[in-house]
Amino acid sequence: MSTTPAVKRHPQPQAGHRNGSRRHTGSAGNPAKQRRQVYAPDVWHRDHRWALVGIVGATLITIVVGFLGPSAVALTLGPRESYLPPWYLPAGTITIPNEWLVSAAIWLAIVVGAVGLFVGMRALADGWRPRPKRLFLLGTGLSLATITVPPLTSADVLMYAAYGRLQAIGRDPYEITPAEVFRGQFDPVLRWTERPWQDTPSVYGPIASWLQLLANKLGGENMHDIVFWLQVFAVVPFIVAGGLIILMAHGDRQRQARAALLGICNPLLIWAVVAGAHNEAISVMFAVAGLLFMRRNAFVAGLGIGLAGCSKVSIGIWGLAMLWAYRREPKKALLLCLGTAIPMGWAYVIWQPTAFFQALRNGGYVSVGSWAAPFYTLFAQFMTSTHAKVVVGIVSYLGLFVIGWMLSRVLPWVAAPGLPKGADVRRDPLTIALRTSLVLSVAWLVTSMYTLSWYDLIAWMPLAVMGPSKLDRLMTVRGAALSLAYVPGRAIDVGPALDVTAHRIRDTLSPAVQILVLVAIVLWWKKPRRPEMFPFRAPKGVSRSERPEGDGQDDGRAGEGRDQAPARGRRRTATAE
Repeated sequence: MSTTPAVKRHPQPQAGHRNGSRRHTGSAGNPAKQRRQVYAPDVWHRDHRWALVGIVGATLITIVVGFLGPSAVALTLGPRESYLPPWYLPAGTITIPNEWLVSAAIWLAIVVGAVGLFVGMRALADGWRPRPKRLFLLGTGLSLATITVPPLTSADVLMYAAYGRLQAIGRDPYEITPAEVFRGQFDPVLRWTERPWQDTPSVYGPIASWLQLLANKLGGENMHDIVFWLQVFAVVPFIVAGGLIILMAHGDRQRQARAALLGICNPLLIWAVVAGAHNEAISVMFAVAGLLFMRRNAFVAGLGIGLAGCSKVSIGIWGLAMLWAYRREPKKALLLCLGTAIPMGWAYVIWQPTAFFQALRNGGYVSVGSWAAPFYTLFAQFMTSTHAKVVVGIVSYLGLFVIGWMLSRVLPWVAAPGLPKGADVRRDPLTIALRTSLVLSVAWLVTSMYTLSWYDLIAWMPLAVMGPSKLDRLMTVRGAALSLAYVPGRAIDVGPALDVTAHRIRDTLSPAVQILVLVAIVLWWKKPRRPEMFPFRAPKGVSRSERPEGDGQDDGRAGEGRDQAPARGRRRTATAE
């Protein structure tokens, strides 16, 4: 018997294996059954189970707060005369929910959802391979459950109902405001609208206006029922757009899982778009449908983006991206323009000629949670508010071009699914359209004077189908801050303590975060090889040859160097999920 002490030898880690996670087989010891590897993380911040807990938990908190009934965050919808959703506790069952309780609960939901999304993205990069269909069904279920309770924090849906009501009584929502009617006569729908947009004509496209009218036809003269149909018209396009993004990633299960997580399963989007019943998804749904035809039929692609523009003009930046994708193919570019012009011309020239100019009104506002708000406030101390807005507006438009150019230099060229291996991604119209729409959308969102969390949908959709980059983290941080900024988010009276707290989040925390996002993009452009969001310090122990994600420089060939896991380690595992 040897007296030499035994030495415990640890097996060498496999190439690309990341510390903090492990893999085990799931074949149950049957040699005839194909062995598969199951993702089994050892740290919580790469654990898909914690990600799902955060995503589901955020939605459940939202639903509970809504079910408590009208409060500082849940809208008051007037009398209920049917069994249709949204459902909530009958009046008198409990006292009006404490404003601090419901506000803090929503703040918690937003933070929990953002953390869950972040953990989910890390798990995907680390080797988690969920079934895209399951993620799609989960996101669909969460979205549908969300519309069973009243909309939260934003009263925009009440204005949608008001604009539809104006059409129902024969008035033009682009020419007259709801306040002009209900201040002169009683109206069972308009009386439930809230400040501050009661004196503002509609800024939405003809398709959105038609859906607002349809909701009034279906809901009658009851605001509660009208809001339910508006919730349906918000969630169905959101689900369809999320499904189309997953379809766009066909043939690549990893990419489909990413598309599902960042799209329909994204808790920040479920909160911003679905819980608030915003109509952003209508235009995005048509635009994504148009993108699906970029490789097959330029005319149909144009019809898609044209219909999208008939809902919201801001989606036109995707149209510019699609046109840029065809810049080397004049015939297809012409067909795209023709397809776009047909629905746009019919909607804005024949159907609603005043709608186009009204839809551009948002460009003249400054939102409190944006980067521009503190500068506008500062300049307004030395000049008129109009001049201050002009100065900030000029900076905003200049920033759009500068940030857009910077992003175009660093955003990786990742082939859109379906491109043959070895093909040049820089000549693929779908890849170019996706990448350019992402660049333009993010540049517009982060530099705009007027920006809100539900606007981010136009960036999350192309980002979901593209490969991972630093934008994943930047959009998560940006979206969470903007969402926090608008809780309670309504122009109603609340206690002084909550009022001060909410305003400091809105006018201090959120603008600071938006400015930091701009700084992070500039630093990304300046130091594209650094993976940190804020690479101020010199890297420690990093070789010059190491290339983290996001430098945007590659050979432009599909299927070569396309592994999208972070440079610190790659995981290629299957999952039993």
